[in-house]
Amino acid sequence: MSGLANAPSAGPVLAIVGATGAVGTTMIEIIDARESVPWSEIRLVASARSAGKVLKVRGEDVTVRLLEPEVFDGVDVALFDVPDEVSAEWAPIAVSRGAVAVDNSGAFRMDPEVPLVVPEVNAEAAGRRPRGIIANPNCTTLSMMAAMGALHREFGLEALVVASYQAASGAGQPGIDRLQAELSAVAGKDLGHRAGDVAEALAAAGLPADSPFPAPLALNVVPWAGSLKDDGWSSEELKVRNESRKILGIPDLKVSATCVRVPVITTHALAVHATFGREVSVEAAHKVLGAQPSIVLRDDPAAGEWPTPADTVGGEPTVVGRVRQSLDFPNTLELFVCGDNLRKGAALNTYEIAETVAAS
Repeated sequence: MSGLANAPSAGPVLAIVGATGAVGTTMIEIIDARESVPWSEIRLVASARSAGKVLKVRGEDVTVRLLEPEVFDGVDVALFDVPDEVSAEWAPIAVSRGAVAVDNSGAFRMDPEVPLVVPEVNAEAAGRRPRGIIANPNCTTLSMMAAMGALHREFGLEALVVASYQAASGAGQPGIDRLQAELSAVAGKDLGHRAGDVAEALAAAGLPADSPFPAPLALNVVPWAGSLKDDGWSSEELKVRNESRKILGIPDLKVSATCVRVPVITTHALAVHATFGREVSVEAAHKVLGAQPSIVLRDDPAAGEWPTPADTVGGEPTVVGRVRQSLDFPNTLELFVCGDNLRKGAALNTYEIAETVAAS
């Protein structure tokens, strides 16, 4: 692919590593939807299993290239949507070949020499990258960052208590496949009257015991996402705490999270209890949130208007609603946030970081 319609002839070159995966293909959809792009060339890169495939990008056929050092020659920005260990190996190689690496894995998020960037919140951090790498946050943290960043700038955030309701796609394609198989297995059955009903139905349908989830997800919620860490915390819960502190630039921010998996294919939701250092009201919060171009405020309970994953999936904005002033905690708001974890939570934010780098 030598050029792109609507792109400057001498523009920068973009590479997408992991282009055939769920987030990589979503990233291509986002690029296709843009009126214009800054890139003179877009290279699609993947493992040997996918190399040689032909995908459409902005109406042109692009052959997927094999992941090897030479593929980064002449690349200005390389986006990585691959497992942690692959990013850890290949992002520095891309940098050594002259590219800025933007990584969607967890390999570099807490590296003090790697900025963790949400362009609406801390775009300036993308310019401080001593290792040549910029990290994209975890999709759960990202789902609330546009809202929390805007409110923090106005009212001074001091503490967060978060309960997440995370979609099956957060566990990748295996999570999606498992939930769909479970839903098929329980459809039309009279279940849920006694413990073990759902598990027995899944076993009777021939579903393997091995699952991305530690309990049945169909007709259920599972108070666990991620891997076990110290003192009973999960890795997802610690990511919410540590990444929020880094993105917002509040190293002593008080954060507590409980991460829950729910039977939704795509779009994470979060119930947020946010305490601020300055006086805050629902009216003032509405004004701040409503002024953000990447936030849709849907907050009219009397009319049945609030965020849900079904209304949010496939869209780019963060949707915020159920904004209430806490009855018992001063300077505190309660709110509900939804964000498509495959779009803003991964592909869109990664691509927006690339746009930020290209514009600098």
